[in-house]
Amino acid sequence: MAGRFSKKKLGSQSSLREANRANLLESIHKFGAMTQVELAEIMGVSTATISALVHQLVDEGQLETQGTVRNGRRAQLVTLAHHQGLAAGVHITRRGLRVVLCDDTRTPFADHYYPLPQRHLPDTTLDVVIRLIRESLDQMGAQPGELFAIGVALGAPVDSRSHMLAVPGLLPGWEEVDVGAVLESAFGVPVLVDNDANLSAFCEARVGAGAGIEDFVYVNASDGVGAGIVEGGEIRRGITGLAGEIGHIQVDPLGSICQCGNRGCLNTVVDEQRLTSLLAVTHGNLTLNDLVAKANEGDPGCRRVIADAAVRIGNVTSTLCISVDPELVVVGGELARAGDVFLEPFRESLQRLLFPDALTPISVLEAKMPKINAALGAGILAMEGVERASINGETQSEG
Repeated sequence: MAGRFSKKKLGSQSSLREANRANLLESIHKFGAMTQVELAEIMGVSTATISALVHQLVDEGQLETQGTVRNGRRAQLVTLAHHQGLAAGVHITRRGLRVVLCDDTRTPFADHYYPLPQRHLPDTTLDVVIRLIRESLDQMGAQPGELFAIGVALGAPVDSRSHMLAVPGLLPGWEEVDVGAVLESAFGVPVLVDNDANLSAFCEARVGAGAGIEDFVYVNASDGVGAGIVEGGEIRRGITGLAGEIGHIQVDPLGSICQCGNRGCLNTVVDEQRLTSLLAVTHGNLTLNDLVAKANEGDPGCRRVIADAAVRIGNVTSTLCISVDPELVVVGGELARAGDVFLEPFRESLQRLLFPDALTPISVLEAKMPKINAALGAGILAMEGVERASINGETQSEG
């Protein structure tokens, strides 16, 4: 009996230690560098427990410590460990922006989200981006010179030749803005700009649900729909960068006029305004986040709206899959956060319209990191660009 109790007690202690480790790392990831005393207060554990955990994680190379002063007293500042060299990943949409940092291990640091007003102006928004990048570096205890590159994911099609918006009207007011030039001037580092679905797909290919898969399609189902195509482990952009823009495939020849100027695009039937308007009489004013939250709580009307949207998106995705023949479809975006309410009807509509006797059915997986994959993908791609340029420069120098 005593032996059983001892094993159970040891198991409980081990589980508690692992939970505290995870909580500590998550706290620093969320709030940035903190002292051990501050960590103990946030986590509700003793400073001795924090000290032991920090010592262990420093030995493992996951954390770093440095001396600081708090309220006139010496203290140990704890930060996430990172290799020399950081990249910033930025995601700008019609409704908000996100900034993350990453290093060459592709680990995300210092995640910041900032809501934006409708029709936000480029100059003020980019001022916020610059401030958040600087605050993120400061939060990590990193020097400005440690920033090697910036990647930007825009919530609209990007011309792969000019790196500016390819279709006017989809991110109003940003058509003539050279985002890369603005940020390069502010930080003096290379800046990469691409579409957010492409960069979400790239993130999922490197560290997400598509890791190890050479050919897959990523579908971003949010306020509008986009897709990223991964072939041979790299993004397929097409000649102008418009590959995968399934939100602008026509689904209703007599439908509403889309922001792109065509009629009846998929985005006209599954964007935020259209979906929430279907519930205006019974639910009042909703946002897309409200719609998903209520669906997850079991609201039948919200579940029906999301399921119907999933069918429409699945139908169009099937056409893309017949064209590019992927092994996998990864689904992300706000609508996908409804879980099986979205994923099950999406899977059914996708499989129903694919080749019925296909030798290998296409799997459907939820994105591993749907909230940050566009920003993190931008940072990872920017970092890889710097690494590739460095290798090429060394090769040319040796030649």
